[in-house]
Amino acid sequence: MPLEFQGAMPILRKLQNAGYEAYYVGGSVRDILLNKPIHDVDIATSAFPAEVKELFHRTIDVGIDHGTVMVVTKEATYEVTTFRTESTYQDYRRPDHVEFVRSLKEDLKRRDFTINALAVGIDGNVIDLFDGLSDLRNKVLRAVGNPYERFHEDALRMMRALRFVSHLGFTLEPETFEAIQEYHSLLAKISVERINVEFVKLMMGSFREAGLRSFVESECYIYCPGLREHGDALLNFAELRGPAIPTERQAWTLLMTMLNFGEEEIRQFMKEWKCSNQLIREVSQMVPALHYRLIHEWDNWSLYQLGRELALSVEYLLYYFQREPNLAKVRLLYQYLPIFSLKDLALKGNDLMSNFDYPRGPWISTTLKALEQEVVEGHLNNEKAVLLAYATDFLKRRMI
Repeated sequence: MPLEFQGAMPILRKLQNAGYEAYYVGGSVRDILLNKPIHDVDIATSAFPAEVKELFHRTIDVGIDHGTVMVVTKEATYEVTTFRTESTYQDYRRPDHVEFVRSLKEDLKRRDFTINALAVGIDGNVIDLFDGLSDLRNKVLRAVGNPYERFHEDALRMMRALRFVSHLGFTLEPETFEAIQEYHSLLAKISVERINVEFVKLMMGSFREAGLRSFVESECYIYCPGLREHGDALLNFAELRGPAIPTERQAWTLLMTMLNFGEEEIRQFMKEWKCSNQLIREVSQMVPALHYRLIHEWDNWSLYQLGRELALSVEYLLYYFQREPNLAKVRLLYQYLPIFSLKDLALKGNDLMSNFDYPRGPWISTTLKALEQEVVEGHLNNEKAVLLAYATDFLKRRMI
């Protein structure tokens, strides 16, 4: 048993001692069998929510309508969910009705893919009712039962399938892929926020080429914001060689670069995807910086404007264009910039007001900006007297 499972062992043991079944289920079981890190430990039990709450001293009702109670221990918190079946799905994402059951099989057969329908008991034995172990060995992604029913229940499962292809390098089982091709239009029923989460993970997978190709071939991309006309650009994105993309902002930057979007198009596109304002700002800066870096070496001004972290992010992206990044050089260049922000300038706005007989106005910020660039580019020393002399000349030229 991995350490994460050992930590939750007392919960399973207490449930079993009270006469209930209890198992580790879902993604954590899959990841252990694939020797991947575990993110969350989920526990499924035949005990109903009220029975779970009676057994444990500290619990939180995090999703009690769907059978989930969070059990709080001294070391960690664990979600304990009652075995359940689900009714029809009128909106392609939420069941109309959830019914708690005592049967593990009934619970597992409602799950999305066979590799996620595995359970492990307290004895460490794997319970595999749908040949998930065989699919793990053969690197096949197969829906549990009838794939058409699974995707009709929750259309987001189609994006999850593509994301698993991208992260695990698995092949979609033919009938599962055919069901995605037939039902791809159901993605129009799913909120952009939910699609966004899966799409970002798809872009960041170690096998993103396979994931993105399946994304295009299944035509799921047509029902994602702003992508209907950009199948070829997505395939070009898929062909970029290199390691898994480390961060979300780098993934979006590469996508925007392949789509050849300008600043306003980037802003509009990412707003449609419900991206945060901060992420939109970062990507809007990184895309032109990447275009610049693919042609030129960094200079002081471009590095200064972008900032250290975004510059390092852009430099790393050279990998995907068959260029060798030099992150150490970027760090060194940035470290030796004369200033790091306008606040570091030796001459302030009040100094300009005191030394020049002009009414307050935009000339102040214009002059400071000119001084800032001259200092950063190494044309002026950051000394008050030097800057004041330059400002005098600058303003004479401007005010004539």
